[in-house]
Amino acid sequence: MAEAADFPGTGPSPAHRWFRRAATLLVGGGLLAGLLHLPADSAAYAAVPVSGQAAAGAKTAGQGAPGSSAQGVRNASGTAVRTGFKADTTGSRTVDVSLDSLTPGAPRKGDTVTVSGTVTNEGRQPVTKAQVGLRLGAPLGGRSAIDAAAQREGFQPGSDGTEVGGKYIQKFAKLAPGVPQRFSVSVPVSALDLGIDGVYQLGVALTGQTAAQPYPQVLGIERTFLPWQDGAAETKTRTTYLWPLISTTHLTARTRSDEQQTPVFTNEDLAKEIQPGGRLAQLVTLGSQLDVTWVIDPDLLVSVDAMSEKYDVEGPDGTTVPGRYQSVAKQWLNELQKTVKGKKVVALPFADPDLASLAHSGKAVSGSLGHLKEATEVGLDAVTSILHVKATADFAWPAEGAVDPSIVDVATSAGARRVIARSDSLRETNNLPYTPSAARPIGGGTTALVADARLSTAFQGDMTRSEDATLAVQEFLAQSLMVTLQDNRQRHLVVAPQRTPTASQAQAMATALKALDDERWSQPQDLAAAAKAKPDPAATTQVPSAAAYPASLRKQEMPRSAFEKLRITKDKLDRFKMILSEPDRVITPFGRAMDREMSTSWRGRPAEARGFREGVRQYLTGLMHQVGLIKKSNAKLSGRSATIPVTVQNNLVQGVDHLVLRLTSTNPTRLKIGDGLYEEQPVKITGGGHTQSVKFTTTANANGRVPVYAQLYTEDNQPYGEAVRFEVNVTEITPTVILVIAGGVLLLVLAGFRMYTQRKRAARLQAETGPDGGSDGDDGIASGTTPGSGSDGGDPEQPSDPAPDTAPESTEASQTGERVDR
Repeated sequence: MAEAADFPGTGPSPAHRWFRRAATLLVGGGLLAGLLHLPADSAAYAAVPVSGQAAAGAKTAGQGAPGSSAQGVRNASGTAVRTGFKADTTGSRTVDVSLDSLTPGAPRKGDTVTVSGTVTNEGRQPVTKAQVGLRLGAPLGGRSAIDAAAQREGFQPGSDGTEVGGKYIQKFAKLAPGVPQRFSVSVPVSALDLGIDGVYQLGVALTGQTAAQPYPQVLGIERTFLPWQDGAAETKTRTTYLWPLISTTHLTARTRSDEQQTPVFTNEDLAKEIQPGGRLAQLVTLGSQLDVTWVIDPDLLVSVDAMSEKYDVEGPDGTTVPGRYQSVAKQWLNELQKTVKGKKVVALPFADPDLASLAHSGKAVSGSLGHLKEATEVGLDAVTSILHVKATADFAWPAEGAVDPSIVDVATSAGARRVIARSDSLRETNNLPYTPSAARPIGGGTTALVADARLSTAFQGDMTRSEDATLAVQEFLAQSLMVTLQDNRQRHLVVAPQRTPTASQAQAMATALKALDDERWSQPQDLAAAAKAKPDPAATTQVPSAAAYPASLRKQEMPRSAFEKLRITKDKLDRFKMILSEPDRVITPFGRAMDREMSTSWRGRPAEARGFREGVRQYLTGLMHQVGLIKKSNAKLSGRSATIPVTVQNNLVQGVDHLVLRLTSTNPTRLKIGDGLYEEQPVKITGGGHTQSVKFTTTANANGRVPVYAQLYTEDNQPYGEAVRFEVNVTEITPTVILVIAGGVLLLVLAGFRMYTQRKRAARLQAETGPDGGSDGDDGIASGTTPGSGSDGGDPEQPSDPAPDTAPESTEASQTGERVDR
C-alpha cells in the first residue's frame, strides 16, 4: 500500500484527497508499479534515483563519466550507482530527445514555459512527419512517485499523459540518421491547464514515422518534472543549504630556507581553481547571490593567503620555482571576504580531517585524536582571522554524512556538539508517512542534523551537459515542493551536497536555489537555526551500528598504518622542536602538514595520500639531519692523558640548544672518558650554519685500540641523530721503559758534572802556577824525575803538583772516564 506521504494534501477535504489518490493510480499505471516495488519515503532509500540523471539514462547508457546520461540509482550508502541499458533503435527510443533548458523551472500564473533541446535520430531510417510536443501527466503522488517516474524507460501510454495540442509543437520535415536538430517549444501556463498544487510529470516527446513503421507513433521521449504552486504555501519548509568551500591539499611541509619561510606548493592547481572561471571562483561568485550557510575548510584559506604573498612551486626535479599568481589569490580572498560578511560561516577542522577513518582506524593509535582537537582550534582561528567573521566550529561533517557510534564519539571529542548526517545513513525506522525535520537528539547532548539524501545528492555526477543539469534542477525542485505538500507540518530541512562540487555542479545548484527565491513553498534558513529547531518526537534518534556503515565508504578510509606513520612523524617533530631556538618555525608548517595527512580529500586517492605522508616524513628527517656530528677519523693517544675534540654541525637557519653530547668508551679499563665510562658536555650553537667543537679529557691505562662513540641527546635523554664511532689507539709507556730512560738521563747528568769539576780544577791550577808555569814543576816533568821527589832547589814541605794536572795522568784519567760513561 502506498504511504500517506505519497499523497500530499492540499485541502481539508478527505474526499478531495481520495479523489486525487484514485486519479493518480488510474492515470499513472506506471506509478502503481513503482509504488509496489519501492520502499516508503521514510524508509531506507535503497533504490533512490540520482536526481536529474535517471531520465537521461532512459536514452543513452554507459557514457563514461558518472552522472552522464546513464540511468542512476543510489544504493543504501547513498553512493550513485549507474545501471544503464543498451540503446533501443526501434519504437519509442529510436530518437534521442535531449532537454537542454526548461524555463521557468517553477512557473507561476501568467508565465510561459519554454522547453528547448535537440532531437537526434539514432535509427537507420529517416524519420518523417516528425514533431516535438509536450505531454503533461497527472500530479504525482509523493516522493517515491518522482523516483519511479525518473526511472521509467521508453514511452508508456497512460503514464506519460496526453499531448498539449494545438500550436504548441515544432515540426520537422525529416530527421536524417545521426544528425541532431534543435527544437524549442513554448506553452503558456494557462494552456497547460494545471490544476491543484503539486508536481507534474512533463514529457517532451517526438512523434513521427519511418519506412518500416509508416504510422504516427512516439519515437522518443524525455521526462522531467514541473512543480506547480499557485501562490504561497500555508506552511513553508525552512531549508538550509550548505555551500562548501573545500579543496584538496596544495601546500607542502617544505619552506624555503630563508627568514621569511617562503611556502612551497606542490603545483599551481589551486591558482587554476581560484582564478576567474575556476571552480572556487565560481563557487564564491554564485554563493554571493544565494542565502546559504558557508562551510569552509581553513586549509583552503591558509593556502590562498600564503599564495597572496611570495611563494614557490615544486619543480619536476625537486627544485623550486617562484609562484606567479599572487594577484589572483588576493582578488579571490577579497571577494570572499566581502561575500561572507554578515553571513553564517561554519569552520571545519583544519584540512577537513576524515572523521570516519579516525574512528575506525586512528582512534587506536595514540595521539591521533589530539590532532583533531588541535585542528579544530587552529581552523576556527584561521577562518576568523582571514575572513574577519564570527565563525562557528560546533559542527562535524563525516564523509557522505555516514555515521555510526564511533564516528559520533570522535566527532564530538574535539568539541563539536552537532553532527551533520544524511538520511540514507541515519534512516527512519518508525515508518513515518512524511519527511521529518533534520534535528535529532542522539544522546550525550549531541544533535544530529540529518540532511535529506534525495536533495543532497541531486547534483552529483557530471553536470557539464546542459541536459543533465536541467533534469537535476527540475527533480530537485519537485522533491522540495513534494516535502512541503505532504502536510501542514513545519519542517526544517538540511541539504548537504558533495564536498567539492565542480563548477558545473555549482551552477546547477545555484539555478535550483534561485528558483526558490520567491519563497512560495521554501524559505532559506541557516544551519544554526536548523539545529535549534524543535525535533520531531516521532523521528528516529537511533544512530546505526558500525555494521551498517557502508562497505564502499569503508574501503576509501585511511588504514591504521597511515596513523602509525603519522605518530612516528609527530614523535620526530617533538624531538626536533626541543633543540630549536625558534621552534615555531617548524611546529606550524609540520603541524598543519600532519593535519593535511588526515584530510577527507584523500578518499579515492590512496597513492597520492601515501606520497604526501612520505614527503612530509622525509622532509622532516632531512631537517633533523642538518644538526649532527661531523664524522671523525681514528685518533692516536700517546701518553697517559689527552683531549679529544668532537665537532657538532648546525646547517639550519636558526640556532640549536638543549642538546648534550656524550662521548662513551667501550673499554674504560684501557681508556677512560672523563672519570669513567663516558662524559657529557652541553651543546649550544647560537646561529645557523655554524659548528661547535666539544673537547673531552681522556686517561690511558693500557695499550691498544679502543672504540669510542659520540652521540647527541636531547635534554630528556633521548638519542638525537646517529652516533659517530671512531677508534683511539692508545700507545701507553711501560715502567721498564721509564726506568731505562731515567737511567740514561742520570748518566748524562753525572757525565756533565764530572766534566764540569775537571775544568774547574784545571782552571785553579793554572791560576796558581802563573801564566808561564812553575820552573821546578816544569823541570821535574821535563826531566822525568819522579813526582814528589826533591830537587836541588826544591822545598820538601812544599806540596807537589796534583797528579791530574800532569799530562800522562790527564790522559789516563780521560780514558778511565770514557769507559765509565759507556
